[in-house]
Amino acid sequence: MSDPHLLGPGLLPTPFTADEIRDASGSGKTIRILVEEPGGERFERINRFSDCDDDGATLERWLVAADGGVDGEVASGRVTWRELQGHAAFAAERTTLTEETLELPIGRVACLRYDTRDETPDAPIETFWFARAFPGMPVRYESPTPAGIVCTTVLAVEATR
Repeated sequence: MSDPHLLGPGLLPTPFTADEIRDASGSGKTIRILVEEPGGERFERINRFSDCDDDGATLERWLVAADGGVDGEVASGRVTWRELQGHAAFAAERTTLTEETLELPIGRVACLRYDTRDETPDAPIETFWFARAFPGMPVRYESPTPAGIVCTTVLAVEATR
């Protein structure tokens, strides 16, 4: 039997399997996210999963307006649980995997931390923290840009059972 956390040769195990992501999503899930940009700009984004089934879900994403409503367009599309798992399939030769506990708005969470870079020589390191208690997207990630680090943090997760 093969390990469902391993998606291919040369890759580290993913923090969650497609089945674990599906099970954590219930019949729907809403994730509130804070994005902090290098210049000090901050905004919130929502990721909402609906129409969940064995294979995947409809993912809607939008920015949160000052009044709490939708700011701009709502992007919507079908995703599979396997595609979502694949977002955390990092090359073993360019990634370091450690464990770390973070204090976040969702609480104190034990995380798997992936520090990774692309194949470009001297590429900057991106860091992703996946909380064991919240199968799915990273609860925090930091992405370098020419202007500095963009930091994304999960503020809340609400699953519908």
